[in-house]
Amino acid sequence: MAKPSSKRSRSAPRRVEPLLLLACCLPAHGLAAGLSVPALGPAPTAEADLPLYLEVELNQQATGLLLPFVSRDGRLFARADTLAKLDFELPDAPPGQLIALDQLPGVQVRYDAALQRVAITAPLSQLDLETTVIAPDRNEVLPATNSPGLLLNYDLYANHGQRSSNVTAYAELRAFGGHSGVFSTTAVTRAFRSDASEQWQGDSVRLDSSWEWSFPESMFSLSLGDTTSGNLGWTRAVRVGGIRIGRDFGLQPYRVTTPLPAFLGEVAVPSALELYVNGVKQYSGEVPVGPFQLISQPGINGAGNAQLVITDAFGAVRTLSFPFYASQNLLADGLSDWSLTAGLIREDYGLRSFSYDNRPVTSGEFRYGVADAFTIEAHGEAGGGLRNGGVGAVWSLGQAGIVSASYAGSDLDDQDGGLTALAYSWNNSRFNLSLSTQRTHDDYRDIASGYGQAPARASDRALVGWNSEQLGSFGASYLRLKYPESEASRYASAYWNRNFGRNLALNLSINQNLDDNDDRSLYLGISVNLGDRRALNTSLQRNAGRDSANVDISQSVPTVGGLSWRLRASHADGGGTSGLAEAGWLGEHGRVNGGVAGSSGDWYGYAGANGGLVLMSGDLFASRSVNDAFAVVSTGDIAGVPVKLENRLIGTTNDNGLLLVTPLNAWQRNRLAIDPMDLPANMRLGQVEMFAVPSDRAGTEVEFDVQPVRAAVVVLHDAAGTPLVAGSSAALRGKPASMTFVGYDGEVYLDALDSHNTLQVSTAGGTCRVSFDYPASTAPIPRIGPLTCTPEGSP
Repeated sequence: MAKPSSKRSRSAPRRVEPLLLLACCLPAHGLAAGLSVPALGPAPTAEADLPLYLEVELNQQATGLLLPFVSRDGRLFARADTLAKLDFELPDAPPGQLIALDQLPGVQVRYDAALQRVAITAPLSQLDLETTVIAPDRNEVLPATNSPGLLLNYDLYANHGQRSSNVTAYAELRAFGGHSGVFSTTAVTRAFRSDASEQWQGDSVRLDSSWEWSFPESMFSLSLGDTTSGNLGWTRAVRVGGIRIGRDFGLQPYRVTTPLPAFLGEVAVPSALELYVNGVKQYSGEVPVGPFQLISQPGINGAGNAQLVITDAFGAVRTLSFPFYASQNLLADGLSDWSLTAGLIREDYGLRSFSYDNRPVTSGEFRYGVADAFTIEAHGEAGGGLRNGGVGAVWSLGQAGIVSASYAGSDLDDQDGGLTALAYSWNNSRFNLSLSTQRTHDDYRDIASGYGQAPARASDRALVGWNSEQLGSFGASYLRLKYPESEASRYASAYWNRNFGRNLALNLSINQNLDDNDDRSLYLGISVNLGDRRALNTSLQRNAGRDSANVDISQSVPTVGGLSWRLRASHADGGGTSGLAEAGWLGEHGRVNGGVAGSSGDWYGYAGANGGLVLMSGDLFASRSVNDAFAVVSTGDIAGVPVKLENRLIGTTNDNGLLLVTPLNAWQRNRLAIDPMDLPANMRLGQVEMFAVPSDRAGTEVEFDVQPVRAAVVVLHDAAGTPLVAGSSAALRGKPASMTFVGYDGEVYLDALDSHNTLQVSTAGGTCRVSFDYPASTAPIPRIGPLTCTPEGSP
């Protein structure tokens, strides 16, 4: 039986599910679980020994080792310490003892005297090989940078009708630079009147202000100001003015935080390995002799089927299939996630700028991956006389799915209470099932209860779905909610949707209040793709005995920018007819839109605009709204240089040689490039491709070395008027780095010219020189000459 792991490994493997053991490419005879050194009889005498130094091949794989052996009577012997270098397990052999290779169980030896090479084939049970670990890089940390700057995002909206008018402006201001973090604040300013005869009224409300620092090496973030507490699946978050610290996995986006299916096996000869998950290739590569551990790539969730295809050095192919289950709700073994929040509860959010309760509160969450299949959770909060704490866990049941459970208890003014929650989920590419229940007992309270609605006394949910390529997607759900001092509400729903080709989709759903037979809604939607970004959407709906119909036709805006529009008409029983007509334009510097809408003679017009302003690198840029990171590309004061983002043209530099590039992905590599083929010939380039790694919500500078040069083709002749011999070396006086060679017809290309230049040329007949001025020319690379190169020492 093949060993599941080796005593030594390149990366010690964890216990993983499923476990795959492979044994291939070796004859079955001669295998043994252990090795005892055979009795060899009398030690060979010095006269009978022939010392050899041989190149060694082990199990069809070159080792790169030249090791000593002894030949005696046509047999090969090796010292125990020599065999240990080949990873043979010889626990009972003294290092200097000679061992006959052909007496080791299952070992075959082929000695090539002409090439001084020995090929050894040994069963894996006799070898102590390192484990080859094949896994995605789960710990890559990229050095992110940002540069000093300011950003203003704005969103303007205004409408005017017969009954009311209003103007609203939303703004977000960010300041950033270096290690000072990111300061941001948001606010809304409103002006309105409810009747045309009334005076305008207005107010301004600050929404959120915070200063945040990020430390990607430790995945740690710190926020001062307005923030929200962390939360688990069985807790509730609150808005707080204060401090929050904790883990932020977003700072290492390439890191995989959830357990990945892993497969452990062995190959006796070098083999090619391919992994397919649900029919999609996940990995292809080579594995050396010995045990290996293959960890699948991220992005797998739910039940699936994997196929491992092994092709050995002899061309034999073996395919193994096995099921697995992966979940995003688990943390990888040994990984932790936590946060701690302390401050004052934010009240009247969106209505008042500085409304905070005067009682401090604290809240903390913690998650830890005890094993790949088991994650524990804990939560605690306190404030205003309340104490609340709880624990939970998430288990993987293997192929049976994921189950989670939690319990929390609270104490407020000597009134105790508790919360229990239980959930189960399972899904694959066609089916999904989710069940959850949550109960509160006695006088359970959390911090959110003191500033809003108390948690539900009972919450039960069930969801089941099925997907068929021929019939479409089906689903059904059940919901039961009961809040304190109210009756329970129960609802059931079912849906079906199906795509007919690429241009037609149907959506049908029904919702039923199980406590009121008259409370029922039916919905039928039809979507038609008309091509050229145009779509037609129609719907019929019946709700509480009333029917309504809607027709909507629109053209979406392209990613690069352009025109969008929308027309909608609706009719409802008892509500009359309504309509909307809207047009918008997405440009390089923002988006504008406007339209008219209304019903039953009450019509109004509206308009809006949004975008951003960035002050950075000594320039002011107008752009679309900037929600994530960005970069300012510099090409050294050279205007009109095309810049590409991920091989897609994103814009050209302005008159100052700058271009704002947005959006970029924070903490990730963003490939920026300039195409030298699009530049004039008299430009000197450094790197033409660079990776920008900005921090979140901030900007970084990317500088391409683009310099204009004075270049020319100089034609050189000797005193007789004959072109100088090709291959002669030439250099500008005082500029040794300009050294080059004369080409055919005496032509030499120079790109470091000044207004006045002296060129020195070394030929087989001696050294000559020529002086010339750079001509005033519209050509990027003018042609100068022919010029006579005068020999050194000539008058």
